[in-house]
Amino acid sequence: MTSMTHDGPQITGGVDTHGLAHHAAVIDGIGRHLADQEFPATIRGYRDLLDWMLSAG
Repeated sequence: MTSMTHDGPQITGGVDTHGLAHHAAVIDGIGRHLADQEFPATIRGYRDLLDWMLSAG
């Protein structure tokens, strides 16, 4: 597990996994939807999902 400290808002990310694609979403500290996106279930897709989620907060 990676722990990060930053001054930005706290977010929570989640992923709904499927066979060929994964759908990820991020919410803020009180549960408001911030963003969601679908990624292919490939190594590149996993990397893009992680980069996308980290960029959200």
